[in-house]
Amino acid sequence: MNQRLTRHVRPGLGCLAALALGTTILTACGTAEQAAEEAGQDAITVENCGEKLTVDQPVTELYAYDGGIISIALAVGAREELVAVTGLARDQQLLELAYPEDRVDELEIVGDDQPTLETVLALDPQLMFAGWGYGFSESRNLVPEMVQERGIETYLLSETCRQEDGDRGTMDAWTALRTDLLNIGELTDHDATATKVVADIEKRRAALESAPKPDEEPTAFLFDSGTDAIFTSGSFGGPQAIFDTAGVTNATADVEDTWTEVGWERFAAAEPDVIYFVDYPGQSYEEKVKVLKANPASRDLPAVKENRFVNLPYAMWVSGPLNIDAAEWVRRSLEHFGLAPESGIEPRLDIADLTNLVGNEWLR
Repeated sequence: MNQRLTRHVRPGLGCLAALALGTTILTACGTAEQAAEEAGQDAITVENCGEKLTVDQPVTELYAYDGGIISIALAVGAREELVAVTGLARDQQLLELAYPEDRVDELEIVGDDQPTLETVLALDPQLMFAGWGYGFSESRNLVPEMVQERGIETYLLSETCRQEDGDRGTMDAWTALRTDLLNIGELTDHDATATKVVADIEKRRAALESAPKPDEEPTAFLFDSGTDAIFTSGSFGGPQAIFDTAGVTNATADVEDTWTEVGWERFAAAEPDVIYFVDYPGQSYEEKVKVLKANPASRDLPAVKENRFVNLPYAMWVSGPLNIDAAEWVRRSLEHFGLAPESGIEPRLDIADLTNLVGNEWLR
């Protein structure tokens, strides 16, 4: 029988301490060490969305949902522990490009596009890695407690930790990502790899954030999809981290949520210099451009009339290690459109030949 995990409700303040701004390394405090001692000498305890999660031994059976979450597991070196995934199809090409040694095409895919309780129970992993809105949803009758009651533990994507009012987002997006990389690395006994990944992201962040600045910072709008309203991202989502690091103002930075909806008047008032698309099924690149060019609120904006559109894959926008690659491409797009000085920074991940990514003729 698989070793199982024990979740402890946090009794007080979080035990993860930030040691340095911009290069945060998260460490467990005394209460976590005590919990680990109680569970056994080899036990591992991390904090996840205000609760402590303790494993008696490193996790060897991990189930993950969604491209960004899968990329976290791959980045920290947990490919062998990743026994199954759901929701890979839309990001498979990107993940194969980013992690060429990890046999992404051989990952075991279970279920349809979204996980179900039946799928999870049939798989019976030690740990399910998903998030609120990333697999877990009351409306879909799949919440962490249901899984935990059946002896399977859950780790929630930190970007989706809930505020008291139920909205998602309790920490800035780079901190959320660092937390997950280090925690998943620790839980799967890949601490050293996770630490290297975090250090690499911080180094590339520093390069972008120290790049030459324009006289006036341009404004970006993240357009996931939209007809009657626009689905976009606020201050706690991955796009905020991407835009901050690339040197562009997020037009919805004052919205204290992760992924959310805003009205067309908000889009028009922002007068974005560049419009960034999330490449995601349901509304194609061509359909998004058509909507923007037809809607009275957007059709006369310079960015729309001049086709300042940038289309990046879904897994580069949601919280994950590919956020830094997205930031490098956002910076490149600013330079291409003459909105930022040349920086000499070359994006590490060459997405130009992704056959499922349309638009972006400028990057070829």
